[in-house]
Amino acid sequence: MSPVVFIALQFSIIAYALVSGVFLAFSDFIMRSLAHTGGIGGVDAMQVINREVFRWVFMTLFIGMAPVSLAIAAYGGFVVGNGPGGLLVLAGLIYFVGCFGVTVFFNVPMNETLADMDTSSAATSAYWAETYLPRWTFWNSIRTAASSVSSALLLVGVLWMTQSQAQTV
Repeated sequence: MSPVVFIALQFSIIAYALVSGVFLAFSDFIMRSLAHTGGIGGVDAMQVINREVFRWVFMTLFIGMAPVSLAIAAYGGFVVGNGPGGLLVLAGLIYFVGCFGVTVFFNVPMNETLADMDTSSAATSAYWAETYLPRWTFWNSIRTAASSVSSALLLVGVLWMTQSQAQTV
């Protein structure tokens, strides 16, 4: 494995873990805290969060890791092969589907619906409490698990590859 690939894979392990940490914070305590504000406060805060997330490092990592994940899966399947390559394939595909795909198909549509709602409306409070909070948090927990598992699989795959290379030298 070239030093450039090794460094890129190390960066990817860290990026997966950082993304997972942000998602974990939301599933663990942020959404629960917003739920305790009463409908209006939580909706207002989440609308602001959903606007601000596009302006920071998180979005670069989150979106950037989607094509990187496909490259990791391809590298694992076509270049590495066998045991450690399979772990790289799984890591890349789990992130792409379980993190990026879930976001695109589940969390973002709920965020867009919430963004267009009037915080003073009874319908908004009902949507927030009955639909948004439980569903968004469920899918966010899936994203947390997917990015955590991807980080762990990639770490083990890289360790396995380096161990195998050390034994052949």
